[in-house]
Amino acid sequence: MSTKVRTADTRERILTAACEVIADIGFEKIRMRMVAERAGVSTALLHYHFDTREKLFTEAMTHSFANTAVDVERDAESAPAAVILARIVRNLLPSDPQLHQDWKLWQELWVRALRDETTRVFAVDLYAQLHAWVSDAVRRGIETGEFTPTDVDGLSTLVLSLCDGYGIRLMLRDPTLTLDMVLAAVWRHVSTALGLPEAVPTE
Repeated sequence: MSTKVRTADTRERILTAACEVIADIGFEKIRMRMVAERAGVSTALLHYHFDTREKLFTEAMTHSFANTAVDVERDAESAPAAVILARIVRNLLPSDPQLHQDWKLWQELWVRALRDETTRVFAVDLYAQLHAWVSDAVRRGIETGEFTPTDVDGLSTLVLSLCDGYGIRLMLRDPTLTLDMVLAAVWRHVSTALGLPEAVPTE
């Protein structure tokens, strides 16, 4: 294994461990030693890659989002646009254990962003990336003729807002909501705007 590959593998293990530890105990309680132990590396090696908790946190958030996006977009050139968009909506919600963990990271980000200007700027940038993720998928569908033309930016903002609001209630285990109810509610707005059937597409 080359040095470059080993370095990339080490960073991957550290970032995965950081996501898990932050989700488990919260950013304010995290210690670099905890992440090093979870990743199976020395504290010195962890500090070589990430010299501060703040840098580790922002990199972990970026890593979490990037991994989700790559998985969702794996066959974006061949799958129907509605299927890709439905995947994105599902991945904007705490719809499985991994995404539940990601949502805990987002909640940590929101709290920290209210108190720290650097984190606030980072959070705004991450939201811009989420917005682009949704809007790019919508534009692809419009360009291929699968979707009815619409206000792309407006719809993307609405989708993110709905997923944030419903997602918080799902994280709180609101007994009046289920994931299927939430997906149907969000997709109703999407389908109306894009001229699609109301049923949420499946794979």
